[in-house]
Order: sequence, then structure tokens, then C-alpha cells
Amino acid sequence: MPSLTWSGKGSTAVSASGLITDSIIFPAGKGYPRAKPRDRLILGDNLGVMAELLPEYRDKIALIYLDPPFRTNRSYKARIGRDEDSRRPKTWHTAGAYEDSWNSLDEYLEFLYRRLQLLHQLLAPTGTLYLHLDWHMNAYGRLLMDEVFGSEKLLNEIIWTYHGPSPIRRAFNRKHDTVMAYVKGPKYTFNAEAVRVPYHPSTVATFASSPRAGFGKVPNLARGKVPEDWWYFPVVARLHGERTGYPTQKPEALLERIILASSKPGDLVADFFCGSGTTLAVAERLGRRFIGCDSAWRAIHTTRSRLVRSARAAFTLEMATDCEWPVEPATAAAFGVRRTASAISMARRSQVDYWEIDPAWDDACFRSAAQAPRPARTGNVAGTLNVEAAREICVRLVTIDGDRYALNV
Repeated sequence: MPSLTWSGKGSTAVSASGLITDSIIFPAGKGYPRAKPRDRLILGDNLGVMAELLPEYRDKIALIYLDPPFRTNRSYKARIGRDEDSRRPKTWHTAGAYEDSWNSLDEYLEFLYRRLQLLHQLLAPTGTLYLHLDWHMNAYGRLLMDEVFGSEKLLNEIIWTYHGPSPIRRAFNRKHDTVMAYVKGPKYTFNAEAVRVPYHPSTVATFASSPRAGFGKVPNLARGKVPEDWWYFPVVARLHGERTGYPTQKPEALLERIILASSKPGDLVADFFCGSGTTLAVAERLGRRFIGCDSAWRAIHTTRSRLVRSARAAFTLEMATDCEWPVEPATAAAFGVRRTASAISMARRSQVDYWEIDPAWDDACFRSAAQAPRPARTGNVAGTLNVEAAREICVRLVTIDGDRYALNV
């Protein structure tokens, strides 16, 4: 089998990253304080994180969705402003989200290759890995997947097509991504019934009008069909209802089809470039367990804020020991925090993007029993969180610039 070769291929040492539990989040207090978290959100370089997870999760992850950097050599920004005109991008308040810049093609190939090797070990024998790339690197990605998984393990090459404005004037507009699905073994999960879609109205009309349509083979029109390997889903645009503000966010409909097709309720789904958290949010909604990881604090922060709005089960927020996202001490007066018998209020919150409370702070693991993420489009975070506690309460918060603070009341 031919394979790619580059300078230093496979020579990068992989060291496992130690993990520490930063907090346990109980969305809207559900299950607090006794529920055992089943899901994990991790801040850290996924190479070291996967090496750390390997002893526990080898051959256990049913579905992996991988949306790595595309080698666009661009810097991506997140929208962090509110009450802005979505029709005037130049006026938006933005901040750095992540870098997709590389010194060479060799560097990128080594980056992706080492991660695919670990992902193959984590994937269950019946599992599927979906690798999502675009025109920049999809050809290279397929060759790497052929080497790691075997070319015979390619299940589908899926084209995700979409529309939108483009500055291109000397070529056809690039309006599709490639999603390659590779299986690990012959007994892979594929739930055809879960992803059926209606036949096109013209197809239904054709069979209704002529008994000879389809050369005598009449499909079950009411049952619908398994989709082809080209999918149309609109992108998450600036006015889209799902928009988090995080760049390159993928639509929930795309991940819903992938998760329904290649996993079952209760299965473990993983996304090690989780970005805005679409995979995790959809997996949780569909009754799957999840592991999410990203090296960008803003991605993890965006995902946590998204999950506390929608999740039904507790999850842990963990950090690799070599990550830096410190929690600094603050005073209650600095943010106008006050405590009453049944609530905590925050008066100075214009720069606060998220805050949460642990009503039984033990000076060890933060157990978040109530959360207030800032709305995606307009307004500030909620000024009051209801809580009843007889002992010291710890308040944690994140500013729009990513500074983390903690204070006791």
C-alpha cells in the first residue's frame, strides 16, 4: 500500500498529559450533588490527552468525529459582542479563537498522523471515525487514513454541500467539505432506519403517474430512503439560531445524521477538536455519552456555556496539567456580589461572560449547582442565581476576555 513520506515521520514522542478535575457541572442543578458524571470536557492538547485516556478507553469509543484544522494558514476570531448589527461584520467585537497556521506541510502531516494513530486505538472494533476536511487537505487526509485504517476500511466519502457568499471571481465557488467515514472492523454500526429521509416530491409524483417508473421496482415511498453520500445542510451563518459566535461552527443537523447513523443510545461519542461543542450537544441530546477536548480555552468555555443550557446530565470539566487557565482570587465588591437567604446576586456584570456557584464549597473540587452563561445575541448574564446554603458559597466567573475569578460569600 503506497503511503505518504515526510521529514521526521512518526518520530515525535508522545507523552501522556496528566488530567485534573477543575469542576463538576450539574446543568441547572440537575442531579446535584450526588449524580456521578458520565461525560467529560477536557482542556488540553489532544495528543497528550488521548495518550492519557488510552489505558481506560482503548477499543471503547463507538464514534469519533474529527474536525481538525484545515491548514488554511489563517487566524480565526470569535464574536464576543452583543447587541451588534449582524449585517456589519466590521463593527463586531471579536477576540482570538484559534490559529490554523503551519510552518510547512510536513508539520501539518505529522500533527494529523500522530493523532490518527491514537484515535485508531481508541475506536471500538464496531466503531466509525468521520474525518472532516476541505479542499486544502482532504486528499492528504484520505491517504493518511488509508495508511492508519487500511484503504478497504473506507465506508463513505461524504460531500457536505452548502451555499453562501464568496469573494472568488477567478474560479468556481468552493462550497463543499469532504467527510470521510472509516470503520475499524467488518461488524460496524450503521443504523439505516434512523437516518431515512423522504423521497423528493418529483420522485413520488413520477411513481404515482406511471406504473413503469423504476422499471417495475416501486420503493416504499412512505418509508423514505437512506440518504446519498452528498448532504445539503446550511452553514451556521451570522443570523443562524444555533450561532455561538465561535468560528467554523458546524450545524447540528450534520452531526445529528452522523451520530444517529453510527452510534446507539448509551454509546460513547468523542470529538477531540470540539470547538463550539456541536458534537457534544447533539450526542447528549440523543442519549449518547461524550468526551470532548480542545486546546483552546475559548472553545472549552463556549462548549460549557452551550451544554449548561441544554444538557440533562452532569459532566466534568478537566484540564491537562500543562494547561494554563488559572483562577484568580477576587472580592465580592469587585463584581457587586451579594448573598441573601435564597439567592446570590451580581450587580457589576457587564464584562462577565459566565458565572456559577458551588453552595457547599469544600475548598477542593468545585461543584457547580447553578450557572448563568451570557446570552448569545443580546444582553448580559443573569444577575441572580437562586441557591439555598448554610455554609460558605464559592462563586466562579469568566470575563469576556477569558479571565477566571473566584470569590467566597
